[in-house]
Formats: sequence, C-alpha cells, structure tokens
Amino acid sequence: MLELDAITAGYDRRAPVVRDVSLRLAPGEAVGLLGPSGCGKSTLARVAALLHRPYAGRVVLDGEPVTGARHTAPRDRRTAIGVVFQQPRMSADPRLTLHDLIAEPLRATGRGAGAGTRVAELAGAVGLTGELLTRRPHEVSDGQLQRACLARALVLRPRWLICDEMTAMLDASTTAALVAVVEEYRRTEGAGLLAVSHDRVLLNRWCDRIVDWSETGAQR
Repeated sequence: MLELDAITAGYDRRAPVVRDVSLRLAPGEAVGLLGPSGCGKSTLARVAALLHRPYAGRVVLDGEPVTGARHTAPRDRRTAIGVVFQQPRMSADPRLTLHDLIAEPLRATGRGAGAGTRVAELAGAVGLTGELLTRRPHEVSDGQLQRACLARALVLRPRWLICDEMTAMLDASTTAALVAVVEEYRRTEGAGLLAVSHDRVLLNRWCDRIVDWSETGAQR
C-alpha cells in the first residue's frame, strides 16, 4: 500500500498548495488524480514519489513510514517508485543518449552489468528503435523522448508508478501507445499506478477510480 496521510506541502510554509490531503493506492490499483493545472496535484505527486518533503503528514510505503528525502532513503524504498513527468526535456540529461538515459538508474544502483539486455527489452516495449537509442534528447521528438523516460521509470521494475501528466504534451497515437505500455507493465508486475491529469476522459479509460482534486479538501 502507498498511503499519503494528511499531507500539507508546498514551496512556502505560509501558503501551502496542498492542505491536509490523504490518498491510498493499493498494489495493482490504478488511481487517477484529476484537477486543473496549478491546483497542487503535481506537488502531491512529488510527495508520493519521495521527491518533495511535506510540511505535515506522512508517506507510508508498504506499511512503513518514510522519513527524509528520496536520495537518503534505503535503496528498496527509492527503487520501489518509478516516476514519469510531464516535460521530458526537463527530466532528461541532454548529454546522455537515449540508451544511457534508460540505463542510468541501473548504473546508479550498481546493476549496470545487465543494462544492455534490460534497455533493449524496454526499448522494444515503448517503441524505440536501436537507431533512436544512439541519439541524444535534442535529436528526437518530445514523443520519442517521453518513450525513453517511461522506459527509464520502468527499468528497475518498480512496484509503484507515478505518471504526472505523462501524456499532456503528446499526440493521441503516442498517448495510446504509452498508456498501453503502462497497462501491460501493471498486468505483468502487479504494480500500482497514480496517474495525475486534468483530462477526465483519459483517466476514466485508464484508471480503476478517480480522485477529484476539488473533492479532496485540498483547496480551502
């Protein structure tokens, strides 16, 4: 279980963008977090991903409260959560080829020996050719780069996946392809999904249930 209990968070203690919000995500469950741009849902997603420390409340991962930042958490906590952001160019190192971008988490956790096989497996799953894997971010489209970012998020086989407006910048065909990849991953790995979006139609098709930001009590 991934649990957010009474989370208050933001970037200014005097005016937090998230106030006393709770959310539960069970293994294998797909939960959509629906809300307009700028409402604070991305901040809550970053808290869930252990990338942003809340002012109050707690994150409980698999029954254990998580304290501290992601980079200081034990490896099994850090690698349990995969994240895909809205803007791939802001989350990709421009110096890396797409192959190295996908392999980066493996090397960072001492698993680089099997990187080639795992990267090839995921590249095929997300629709990247071998030729594209040799290119750097500025040499590919947003859709191709987001495919690589999704592969990077899955490379460590996380038990929880957080997609923060993952498809907001993509065309309909790329959106459908990446959603299908996530669904196949969930089916085979039993992973839980938190999908953050302002698109109700997408979340209705993608998720088991939807949490509407306007009903969370976050905005007061």
